[in-house]
Amino acid sequence: IIITKYHQHPDKVITIHNGVERNKPKEYFTKPKKNKTISFIGRITFQKGPDYFIEAAEKVLKKDSSFTFVMAGKGDMLNKMIALVAKKRISKNFIFTGFLTQEEVHRLLSQSDCFIMPSISEPFGIAPLEAMQHSVPTIISKQSGVSEVLKNTIKIDFWDTDAMANAIYAIGNYPVLTKHLSHYGQQEALEITWAKAAQKTIQTYPFQVCLYGLN
Repeated sequence: IIITKYHQHPDKVITIHNGVERNKPKEYFTKPKKNKTISFIGRITFQKGPDYFIEAAEKVLKKDSSFTFVMAGKGDMLNKMIALVAKKRISKNFIFTGFLTQEEVHRLLSQSDCFIMPSISEPFGIAPLEAMQHSVPTIISKQSGVSEVLKNTIKIDFWDTDAMANAIYAIGNYPVLTKHLSHYGQQEALEITWAKAAQKTIQTYPFQVCLYGLN
């Protein structure tokens, strides 16, 4: 945006991406489950694209009913999304959890087979990194900032619900793909740390940081 809309020379622009707290996921006891769990975790607002998640869910369930979709969070579109799920007659395969604590989020991720962030606009997006730390395969929108740094994830345009549905179906039915995204995604997420973001900040502003240090 700075380069294209404000006409700044690319050599003057340095991007310092966010990191994520490096947490070792807890081991939770879970019973064997028949359905594959697909999770959306975040504010249920226009920016996060929850309606696209539901549109993709409908398309997946038309092909394969062995999926359960979970929408965790609250927001101004929550009631509208509940009504949309009912309208599409997919309620038996859909769960709305409401707000979750951090501990509950980790528990949900530990039981998820796939995490989706279909954001229309997302400056960065830390949630996919938290999911990847749990070895959960992720699908993210190309319109999110985190898509600039992640490699071991599936990237789709937020509006392309066909591509989103195909990616969900593939993760749920092709173990080789799932294993690859789980293993290499976790390794990648564990390397995206706040310490590295801080170090790049120091390298970018060495003189100013030294002055702050003297104070």
